[in-house]
Amino acid sequence: MAFDDDYRREVLEPARAAGDQPPEDLRARYALPDPLTGPVVAARVKEVRQCWRRARGQLKYRKLIDRLEAEHRELAPLFAAAERGDLRPLDARLRGGRERTERRRTEARARLDDAAGTLKMATPAEVEGIARTGGVTRAELERVAAADGIEIREPDALPAAAPYPAYRKVQESLDVLGARHLADFVFGGRITGAIRLLDGFAAPGGTFRLDQDAVAAAAAEWARRSRDTSTTHADTILAALRSDAPLPELVLYDVVDRLRERLRQRASERALLRYATDDLGIDRRDARRMVFAVVRETGPGGGLAGRLRALLDAGEVFAAAELADAAGVPREAGGGPSEEEVLAAEARHRLDTALRLRETAAAEPDPDRAHRLLDDALRLVRDLPGAAAHRHRLAPRPVPAVRADVDAGAVRLSWEPSPSTAGEIEYQVVRQVGRAPRDVRDGAGITGVLDERPPVNEPVFYGVFAVRGDAAAAPAVAGPVTVRPEPGEVELLAGDGQVTGRWRCPAEAARVVVVRDGEVVPAGRDGFREPVPNGRTHHYRVAAVYLDPSGREVVTDGVRASVTPSAAPEPVFELAAGTDPSDPGLVTVRFDPPGSGTVELVLSEGPPPWPRSALVPLEEVRRETRRLACTPVPGGLAVRPGASGWLLAVSVAEGGAAIGAYHRHVNLPPPRRLIAERRGEHVHVGFDWPPDVAEVDLVYKVGREALQIADPPTSETVTRAAYDTQGGIRLPVPEDEPVELSVAAAGTVGGSRVTGTPVTAVVAARAIVRYDVLRSGPPWRRALTIRLTASRPLRVARLSLVLRTGRVMPHRAADGETLGAWEQVPVPGELSLAVPDASGPYWLRCFADDDVVELADPPVRRLQVT
Repeated sequence: MAFDDDYRREVLEPARAAGDQPPEDLRARYALPDPLTGPVVAARVKEVRQCWRRARGQLKYRKLIDRLEAEHRELAPLFAAAERGDLRPLDARLRGGRERTERRRTEARARLDDAAGTLKMATPAEVEGIARTGGVTRAELERVAAADGIEIREPDALPAAAPYPAYRKVQESLDVLGARHLADFVFGGRITGAIRLLDGFAAPGGTFRLDQDAVAAAAAEWARRSRDTSTTHADTILAALRSDAPLPELVLYDVVDRLRERLRQRASERALLRYATDDLGIDRRDARRMVFAVVRETGPGGGLAGRLRALLDAGEVFAAAELADAAGVPREAGGGPSEEEVLAAEARHRLDTALRLRETAAAEPDPDRAHRLLDDALRLVRDLPGAAAHRHRLAPRPVPAVRADVDAGAVRLSWEPSPSTAGEIEYQVVRQVGRAPRDVRDGAGITGVLDERPPVNEPVFYGVFAVRGDAAAAPAVAGPVTVRPEPGEVELLAGDGQVTGRWRCPAEAARVVVVRDGEVVPAGRDGFREPVPNGRTHHYRVAAVYLDPSGREVVTDGVRASVTPSAAPEPVFELAAGTDPSDPGLVTVRFDPPGSGTVELVLSEGPPPWPRSALVPLEEVRRETRRLACTPVPGGLAVRPGASGWLLAVSVAEGGAAIGAYHRHVNLPPPRRLIAERRGEHVHVGFDWPPDVAEVDLVYKVGREALQIADPPTSETVTRAAYDTQGGIRLPVPEDEPVELSVAAAGTVGGSRVTGTPVTAVVAARAIVRYDVLRSGPPWRRALTIRLTASRPLRVARLSLVLRTGRVMPHRAADGETLGAWEQVPVPGELSLAVPDASGPYWLRCFADDDVVELADPPVRRLQVT
């Protein structure tokens, strides 16, 4: 229903987005129109409540509809008073609803400002919660945030654990040397502006790059100093910078950890931001994002407990245990354990279990069982040191057997899978010539199960290795396999009393042998030619000959082909083509049959590209022309070209074609469903326009004399555009004159105009007879006289005079009383009868029952009697 759709879109959906909070404005809640009247309010409230009942069937609206119905019980007296005509309570409630809506928006804005704090940043989840509990939509709250300069974003992911295990020693050394952070130590205080760390290290001017070259330069500078306690601390820091820990992550963690330490000391957001920008020299944009992320870590479930929980949820149990040890969380809790102690205990327990599994796997002789033990350990502790590397070194059981089959110059492999079921097993195929491959790197690797280009005429071995992780099992070997390809692209050409063969000989083959019907045919490396009888099918086998390592010849099975030579086809020298008058689309082509070859008719869009009597390959004719389906008829072939072009006769014999005579065919189909009907002083001509025809020729004669004499008719050319614009053809023809016309498709071929088969129509003349009704004689014996006139003498088959009383004229002979009827009435002439004994008003009108006569009425005043 249209009302339900509009109400859901404009009221229910926004209210659901605002935490299932019904709109305070009753005008919006009940879709009340302006102006308010008692009946209108009652009808609309009823319609809205019906919409509520229908919408409650959807689960997403159920809670909202329940709240709407509950509040409606309190509002029912307002609507009852409005229905009685008293709108004052409802008007007062409408004014208060607008005030409550505005107050709710103000409160939501204040809560958003509180959540954003000094940093002017809030998370999407915070915005969603404020919108849901504050009764406003998220989109509305986002617009408020944009207007107040509050940025809505997710907190940046900050490193939870130190990427370097001995980071605490590094931090102590930095403090001793007076360096603000690791970047300050590397560049020796040469950076004068603020640095950026979150999206990669960047310093003012772009000349400072945080990489191992910068670390090497700092190490060289400290190496030039004399040895003392400061150089010892510098060595501690340099050891961390040269470790496998990524430099950007190490520097970022150093800064973030200092911010977390200040936050644990109860520093405010403003103090943290000032510390990051002024003391640590961090760019203000990065500082805002860092403080925002660090503060959000310390929300419910944040701080050390939050970081421990995040590491445990991510499976990084080893990092969680290390973090607990670094933070000094005791192993034995005194009194009631804190959340940090509970999480640390869980991490240490899972780590101890995983370590025992790892030790058991190290002593397990069965690689599959060891693999499963390590899987269990890594499921408990995803970052367990050494477990993943050990698992990757466990080789699966080897493939039981492999088979290699030669398939058309390629080798197809098949094998049984490895019995191992632990882990993901992959298979690598290696090819080696002369011996079996020893490992996955001993030979050429093969992708898939098909070796498309194996070495030819050499013993080849294939090894299939089952691989799991970085370890491979012993190979399953197939071979030796010797591939000896057959001659390729074998082609036999039949001529007049001869056969020519050609092929592509493999480079490794010694020669090619050809056998015909059990007899060896002399042949070269690339082909042969021999005389054979015509009209007989000959069977050939073309095989390659190879030399084995001992020098003996090995003959392949060979490629078999058959061919039937015949005499060269003779062309069709002359042909005659004509259309069937009863079927213009059918063309009959007559010719004398040639001495050899089968005649086919083909259609070419342009003039044939070959000279007459030329002998060309049949495939070339097929490529350049379109073969037509022909029906044999006495003396030739019948064909339906279906399009304009050149009809070409070709004589075909064994892949060759002799080019014969051709005929230029113009496809001019006749118009279909011709209609010619008289419309007043014109004759309308309509028909189905022939496809692919641009214009038609219209030929017509008008008048009896023109139809009887041999004078040339009138002709005109009608284009498709003119026909479509006028909706047909209009010919000016007097109503009392016949017309005979014909329409034929037309076109221009070779500079001369040609027309297709015409279709004709005849429109008979229509005779107009005018009559008048006169009253004459003395009053005591008045008479009616009907006077008939026409442009030429004629007779009306039947004429009747009808009387109808009242003020409505008769339109048919059955509409009144027939006063008189006459057969074969001559025109011109007069008819008389007595005046009817009828009181006025009444009508008198004549009707003619004749196919070629049309009566023309006199003025109305002559037909009506008052």
